[in-house]
Amino acid sequence: MSGPRVDDKILSYGDAVLRRSDTDILRGPRFINDRLIEFFFAHLSSTHPSAGAGRSLLVPPSISFWISLCPDTTSLIESAAPLRLRDRDLVLFTVNNNADVTLAEGGTHWSLLVYERGDDVFVHHDSCDRMNHRHAMRLYEAVKYFFGGNPRFITGETPQQRNGYDCGLYLMAVARVICDWFERGEKEDGNWFKELEAGLLEEAVESLRLELLDLILNLGGKV
Repeated sequence: MSGPRVDDKILSYGDAVLRRSDTDILRGPRFINDRLIEFFFAHLSSTHPSAGAGRSLLVPPSISFWISLCPDTTSLIESAAPLRLRDRDLVLFTVNNNADVTLAEGGTHWSLLVYERGDDVFVHHDSCDRMNHRHAMRLYEAVKYFFGGNPRFITGETPQQRNGYDCGLYLMAVARVICDWFERGEKEDGNWFKELEAGLLEEAVESLRLELLDLILNLGGKV
């Protein structure tokens, strides 16, 4: 009888499917992949009522990537239509520095692009200075017309990683802070920047690997 294989499916959650190789990533200091981010986004969506009500949207990496590199206007419109971006008050997109649409799971760095309707603004959060700035701008230019108005693009202050592999963890940690901020509806200060500065400590980001393993186990995954 053969033992477990790295491509064995261990959990289906929403549209996300995790395999044994994904939990191997979480056990070591390794680059976070698309499937883990999609799973975490699905979990955030299921635990934040604003997502269920259609006010907020966390766009899976595969869709963000395709939109940013869409080859023509017709394909772009067809890809964006199901997202109903004009109806959303908060949208989170992943940004990856892979520029080859034929290369699945390529790239070496993740960052987060956030649209917030209250200020009609896109905010780019990059845990490695401005490494993904060009790629975030490309995605912004692709989607901004679908939101109506004339949203601007700014770079948001972001806690910085100290290694070459934790960018995906920072993306997920920042996404959770923003979703929590939006859910509370306390917007007197205008944005979530102060909460990022106060609450996103390096230790909290690093502990996210173990937290995700525990979450997968609690949801019935075979870690």
